[in-house]
Amino acid sequence: MRGALAVTFGAVAAGVGAGVGPPRVQSGDVGVAAVLGLGALVGGVALVVVGVVQLTRAVPRWWRLVTAPLTVIAVALGVYVIAVPVIVTTAPAPPPGTATPSEVGLAYEDVTIATTGDEALAGWYVPSAGRAAVIVLHGSGSSRSAVLEHAAVMARHGLGVLMLDARGHGASSGRAMRWGWYGDLDVPRAAAWLASRPDVDAARIAVLGLSMGGEEAIGAAALTQDIRAVVAEGATGRSADDLRWLSSAYGWRGTLTRTVHAAQTSLADLMSEPRRPAPLGDAVREVAPRPVLLIAAGRVPDEQHAAAALQASAPDSVQVWVVRGADHTGGLAAAPQEWESRVIDFLDAALADPHASR
Repeated sequence: MRGALAVTFGAVAAGVGAGVGPPRVQSGDVGVAAVLGLGALVGGVALVVVGVVQLTRAVPRWWRLVTAPLTVIAVALGVYVIAVPVIVTTAPAPPPGTATPSEVGLAYEDVTIATTGDEALAGWYVPSAGRAAVIVLHGSGSSRSAVLEHAAVMARHGLGVLMLDARGHGASSGRAMRWGWYGDLDVPRAAAWLASRPDVDAARIAVLGLSMGGEEAIGAAALTQDIRAVVAEGATGRSADDLRWLSSAYGWRGTLTRTVHAAQTSLADLMSEPRRPAPLGDAVREVAPRPVLLIAAGRVPDEQHAAAALQASAPDSVQVWVVRGADHTGGLAAAPQEWESRVIDFLDAALADPHASR
């Protein structure tokens, strides 16, 4: 009994410690939280070792060959299940990037957009030359500096471009949520801000997001009519509810993986201020008939499976483009001319001026 308790409490402590300490040390935030996290990790591992020894001593000798390795495997899985949602909900804010739009030849304005909870999103805005505009969203653990090349493509075609640091990322205030659950609250505020601009037609606003930003874009578009089209690259899922395709794609291994993700999603839901968002499949159905372009990396099969599942949820409004040779969110780097052509053609069609032909 003592051995089992030691293993259980040790696994919990190690999971929490692994989620708090190492990420802070890696980011250079070596404060009280980092020290406590590392202490919990070391103490938890020590408890696990003591517990495993006690458990193996309490069973017949021939069972010891099975008890010790199975206990270690179970502990490792438990630590993983706990550590990931702790990291996702408590990780320190990624620092602001050093690059600015001027480095890709863009004239811009520094902007601040108020959102819920008295928080503020830091952004750069490149004014529109043709009344249409795009919000460009970065991925998890990144900042708006990571989307400068994508913004340059948009601006080259006369689109207004709003680049934002996600809540708790870069120069934006608030607590980070690495799965993008704040997107449903924050991105509609950004779309409303754009709609109020004198250089923007409120009926001609789109969102382009990478990875977490793509998932935020889909979720936000389901909640506001201000967003008329979505381009999402590298979107796979922001909770276990988005991973039903795992079982059909990978059989029992996929089912086991989704079960682990389900446990992590439930823990993240308990630790996070925003509640678990709606599944992306439900979101794309809400977005319809507004168009969605999903861009999947040719070297990342999971992105292709996820995109196919989303397309099946709204086949008449969702398009999928698989970029051959691309890594995660690497479509522009792998196929720059085709990326520009496909994305701009999609946005031109989606954001066409309804008065142009009159």
